[in-house]
Amino acid sequence: MTRLNRRQFGFGAGAVAAASLAPARFAIAEGAANIVIIGGGAGGATVAGQIKLASPKTNVTLIEPQNQYTSCFYSNYFIGGLRTIQSLTHSYEGLKGLGINVVHQYAAAIDTAKRSVKLSGGKDVAYDKLVVAPGIAFNFDGVEGYTQDVSEKIAPHAWRGRDQSKLLHRMLQTMPEDGVVVIAPPKGPYRCPPGPYERACVIANVLKVARPKAKVVILDPKLTYSKQAAFEEAFNGIYKGMIEVHLSNDIDDQSLAKYDPATGDITTKAGLKVKAAVANIIPPQKAGQIALDAGLGEGDWCPVNPENFTSTKAEHVYVVGDAAMSADMPKSAFSAASQARVVATHILEGIEGKPHQQARYRNTCWSFVAPDNSVKIGADYVPGMQAGKTLLVPANSFVSKPGESAELRKEGALESAAWYETQTNDMFQKTVKP
Repeated sequence: MTRLNRRQFGFGAGAVAAASLAPARFAIAEGAANIVIIGGGAGGATVAGQIKLASPKTNVTLIEPQNQYTSCFYSNYFIGGLRTIQSLTHSYEGLKGLGINVVHQYAAAIDTAKRSVKLSGGKDVAYDKLVVAPGIAFNFDGVEGYTQDVSEKIAPHAWRGRDQSKLLHRMLQTMPEDGVVVIAPPKGPYRCPPGPYERACVIANVLKVARPKAKVVILDPKLTYSKQAAFEEAFNGIYKGMIEVHLSNDIDDQSLAKYDPATGDITTKAGLKVKAAVANIIPPQKAGQIALDAGLGEGDWCPVNPENFTSTKAEHVYVVGDAAMSADMPKSAFSAASQARVVATHILEGIEGKPHQQARYRNTCWSFVAPDNSVKIGADYVPGMQAGKTLLVPANSFVSKPGESAELRKEGALESAAWYETQTNDMFQKTVKP
């Protein structure tokens, strides 16, 4: 099988279509619209770059408190010792070089009536269009003994990049030879649905050599999960005896009830008890708090019009990425970037006064199973009717299956690495070397 490089990436069934990576280019009028974007991740950074590339005279402000971005996507590779944290950390200099005003402050409040965002430094920033891409926040109320402070010091969820990932990585390196790593996923929806099961594989891949007496226990509040058949093949084959999975049903609920940070003891609602040398408890999630505080939410997430991701709660506002209520479209970096390109196009069409195009979205997600062995899932998404509502409807779906050849799985691993490079180059407008 031919090895994929950056130029070739995009032609496989699970790859990004080449057109989706190109900036939307229009003959933009010489206006001076003010576009403000909250959040500099896969959604927000992509919107900012696409608009500024296509319309240099448009005023684009990106509000992002961190000076550098460390991706949560691909962080399992760092946790498993397969990448460095530096390789996952990216600068905003490329976006600044386009003329984007990158403000490293928090967005403290949104006033949708006045069309302004208050910064943590006290200044108000006016907008004509606002893109809200704050990612996720966490709900720590569900498990007795598990608090935000405990997650930051003792039992990291590592569902954001950098500090928590570094803590989990260190804990795996120093755990007892026969210790147990407990991974406790949340119920959906949550960021990166296959992530907990990929994490089980990367951790088992390390333990298999360094601590062969150790094991990984997954305590799952669900009965089914993403890429289940392919992961189960790995759990029962490559990592046989090392990964133990407890799924839940109406009678046997293996979601967590209690965690004792002093002893590592974990108790599920069904009464199962496990002593964790390393507890990786991933809390239930919701839209970033700034979006909910602004009245853009409905329950834990922000409803949007699927044809353009405009908010259903406020005019002149878009919600992109993990915070959006996007029906069957998973919360992933690929999804966020795909949504971002639709939003950028919609905004640019509005600036120019052009008719709006039919929106098309795509998601592909690759997961590490073993070295040179990656599985994937994905689909196209278009607005359609379901149960009397206009929602994003999947089409052309695909998923890796058990029994695939080593050659095909290696191709998936190469696709995955090529996607990460292409995605982050596109997000941060890096100079792409030939």
